[in-house]
Amino acid sequence: MKRLFSTNVSDNAISFALLILRITAGGLIIPHGYSKLISFASKSSSFSDPYHIGSSTSMALIIFAEFFCGVLIVLGLLTRLASIPLIIGMGTIVFMINHGNLTGKNETPVLFLGCFLVLLITGPGKASIDRLIGK
Repeated sequence: MKRLFSTNVSDNAISFALLILRITAGGLIIPHGYSKLISFASKSSSFSDPYHIGSSTSMALIIFAEFFCGVLIVLGLLTRLASIPLIIGMGTIVFMINHGNLTGKNETPVLFLGCFLVLLITGPGKASIDRLIGK
């Protein structure tokens, strides 16, 4: 029972939790980017353009973030760098497109934003390609 309420955490537990977070958040964001990637030609002209850089450019940037950066996060490769476009993309959805409404169907981008902020702050953990490169 003491162990249940203990605040002691091992490095291995933190690394395992970060691995689960990377695989879950990255694995769930990849299909969003992939669906946009395969329908780019048909949907790019009507895609949201909150920064006024062109709807095709906006869609290309969010595809890069959601698909390609999502893959990097799952692999644990360039994790902190790959989380930045995702934070920008999710922040844009939460605060510009959904106008800060954090409830209902708008909760998903808020959860993704939180996950990618954690990965930016903590890094990928021990079970990652980043750790192998860093050695």
